Amino acid sequence: MLRRNDPEADAGPCDIPTVGDFRKLRAWQRAVDLAVLSSKAANLVPATERFALGDQWRRAAYSVVLNITEGASRRGPKEFRRYLDMARSSLHEIEAILELVKALGYLEEVQLAPIKATRDECGKVVYGLLRKMTAARS
Repeated sequence: MLRRNDPEADAGPCDIPTVGDFRKLRAWQRAVDLAVLSSKAANLVPATERFALGDQWRRAAYSVVLNITEGASRRGPKEFRRYLDMARSSLHEIEAILELVKALGYLEEVQLAPIKATRDECGKVVYGLLRKMTAARS
């Protein structure tokens, strides 16, 4: 079994989760929070957008969770980093969707604020994990 130091920011020394315990990653936990908030908010866009923008929003949010999950189950840090990078790309997609939803007047800033805060927090944890894994490789 491959073991590595935990690269998550603010984490003490422990092992990176192996297959089956991805739930211990704070990045995954924050991604789940973001997916839940995003799914609920996507249902609030107008019916004409629910199957376009709403579905894209949900897919991007689910992608963050699923890429972290899949990456954590891969062999070695190189593959894990690749999946974390895909999760980070999906986080940027969500950021653009939030801006678009606001610009189109579909949701108010007060509705988007908790989602933005969760997206930002998730992004910081994912980026910190990526950065630590890259530094550990050097």
